[in-house]
Amino acid sequence: MAEPEINGHSADSPGGAGTRARAHLSLVKDVPDTTPTPPTEAPDGATVETAAGQVARARRAVIAAVRHERTRTAARYAARNGLYVVGGARVLTRRAWESRTTARYERMIRAAEATGQLEEAKEWEERAQRFRQQRHQRRMEMLTAPGRAAKGAACAAGLGAGGLLLLGVALAVSTENPADVADPTMFVVDLVRWMVFIGSVVWGPLTMAAPWAAMAGLWTVGRKQQAAPKWALPARRHDAGGEPITPSIVVTALRDLGIGPLKKAIKDMGDAGAAMLGPITLAGCGVEVDVTLPSGVSTEEVMNRRRKLAENLGRHEHEVYPTVAPAARTIRLWIADSGALDEPVPASPLVLDPGLRANYKTGRAPWGLDLRGDVAAISLFQKHLLVTGLSNQGKTAALRALALWLALDPTVEFRIADLKGVGDWAMFDGLATVLIQGPADEHVMRATHMVEDAFQEMQDRLQAPPGTVFPPLVVIIDEAQVAYGSGVIGKDKRPYGGAKANSRYFQAIKGIHDQGRAVNVTTWEGTQDPTNDNLPKRSREGNHIRASLVLGTEAQAKMALGETPVEKGAAPHKLRQGLDKGQVVATGDGVPLGTGQASMNIRTHYINGDEAEAIAEQAKQRRQPVNTADDTGPAEPADHLADIAAVLGTQKRMRTEEVRQRLAEKNPGEYRGWTASDLIRTLEAAGADAHKSSGVMVVSRARVLEALAERDDDTDDDADADDDGE
Repeated sequence: MAEPEINGHSADSPGGAGTRARAHLSLVKDVPDTTPTPPTEAPDGATVETAAGQVARARRAVIAAVRHERTRTAARYAARNGLYVVGGARVLTRRAWESRTTARYERMIRAAEATGQLEEAKEWEERAQRFRQQRHQRRMEMLTAPGRAAKGAACAAGLGAGGLLLLGVALAVSTENPADVADPTMFVVDLVRWMVFIGSVVWGPLTMAAPWAAMAGLWTVGRKQQAAPKWALPARRHDAGGEPITPSIVVTALRDLGIGPLKKAIKDMGDAGAAMLGPITLAGCGVEVDVTLPSGVSTEEVMNRRRKLAENLGRHEHEVYPTVAPAARTIRLWIADSGALDEPVPASPLVLDPGLRANYKTGRAPWGLDLRGDVAAISLFQKHLLVTGLSNQGKTAALRALALWLALDPTVEFRIADLKGVGDWAMFDGLATVLIQGPADEHVMRATHMVEDAFQEMQDRLQAPPGTVFPPLVVIIDEAQVAYGSGVIGKDKRPYGGAKANSRYFQAIKGIHDQGRAVNVTTWEGTQDPTNDNLPKRSREGNHIRASLVLGTEAQAKMALGETPVEKGAAPHKLRQGLDKGQVVATGDGVPLGTGQASMNIRTHYINGDEAEAIAEQAKQRRQPVNTADDTGPAEPADHLADIAAVLGTQKRMRTEEVRQRLAEKNPGEYRGWTASDLIRTLEAAGADAHKSSGVMVVSRARVLEALAERDDDTDDDADADDDGE
């Protein structure tokens, strides 16, 4: 057969490719051939795979199986549940160690010293010293315990044997059979024998099940504490959705807000808007970034488009919080991880730490967590407090959580009026000196008396020598809108409630707001749905701390918190009714606000009724017994004419100014707000008009007594008429 042609030449032709190929092969004939051997044909035509190929394919299959997401998930699941047992053992060991040593106290001392709370550190040191003394006493008692136990066992055995013998004698006498003397003893012997038999049967399964039960217990503890490495834990819900926040995402979200000057400025920027952004930093369960807006764009324009901004960022509206930053033309964006704010708030430290103590002056109440997940602790020292919001959003629970913490300071006195009256404050019976519960006019009158008494106590304290330190008095009125909206009127024609200047309740609250904090008399009010009618401006602006749950409108938000915080980003009207239950927007002195920060969103701890009862019991154990009263109640209306006669005494006449002064001293709650017109009007109505004497207005004792006698005669005539009618 002829050689094939290569490039147009025969393989055998001179100078052809065949000659060149043979020459080339002669040069490389000693070089080993690395060309892979093709698979050989089996007799039946099938391909036979080499061992190396099989190994390579198996290795690739194993690697693919190991790297598969299901394999990783299964491995994490197995590791997680195994490590829960180890972590649970570690948690229980730490708890046991801390219960037997002073490790817990030393940790709290270091934490207090790190935050500069030296008084708290000193208190923890004292508690540690008491623990050491009690532990030493227990150890000394353990040395003598075996001897006492042996004596007790011997005495118990002797008494038991004697009792059984006496019982047998009684049985033998009753049955006239001397053999029955041993029956009780034999019954006990048989009982012991059966107990040993049952124990021997059960012992085997118990010993087999005990390790598994212990392991299950450790697993449960570890699972609750999430005591496993982070890589083994299941992904958190808020990690499952939402893109990571990057500079390009933020700039794009701002560009697409629909603000023309902002969009044009970003287009004209050489760096595509990156110069507007500060560093994106981690902030709790989200990130924070400052945005310097270009000239011609106001912070208000961006904040008014909060929902669109959130959607552009791939978040819900409640997961993006824009506020005005301290720098000019700068807005601060806090962007939550997707779903992070829907996770439950952990239990209150009041529930978790039964040994927790409060200090009215230096302490801070653990109210909840801010949006970053940090503890939000509120200072209540000499602070008037207002908590408002729509109905059934957690207002009473938020207010009560602060009161329960403060109740752990035994120096604080509480006077409480719950004008809802459904038992939300019932656990303060035995803690508060006054506890009024109910929504009726009668309860509004009692609440007014309570606040007026607090005002009078404030007045008395103000008369004390300078430098006198007074115990704290906290007056709490929950559902205060009931008082502001009440129309009940006293015999003197002055309303108990209402929002006008002549309202006794409003005047007392305003008076305490003016000067109460100087002598440790403060008011806390909780009210619903704020308006000018049920929360007067003069009353709401007298509070140092103002907090609001979800509200319906921006106008209500400004009433609750003030205009400045709302203009700077506080938005209780943007909270979700029902979903953001218990979340407050707080502002004012005492709230731990950062530099330039106008308000803080706090997800408050919820303390249920049973937990509140337990905390109240702890507070009662630290106090002297308190006899809780429901106040003096709406006492019989004052008899103005009789009171005027009483202050006149034996004097024939007295100046009207002196009469008013003596009336105020006699009954400050009734006459403190009286004017000269009130006195003259009362006298004219009774027919004992004031008149001038030596150029000044005076009250005549004779006229007053004559008016009293005439009134009494009229009363007797009416009574006789009633008798005749019967």
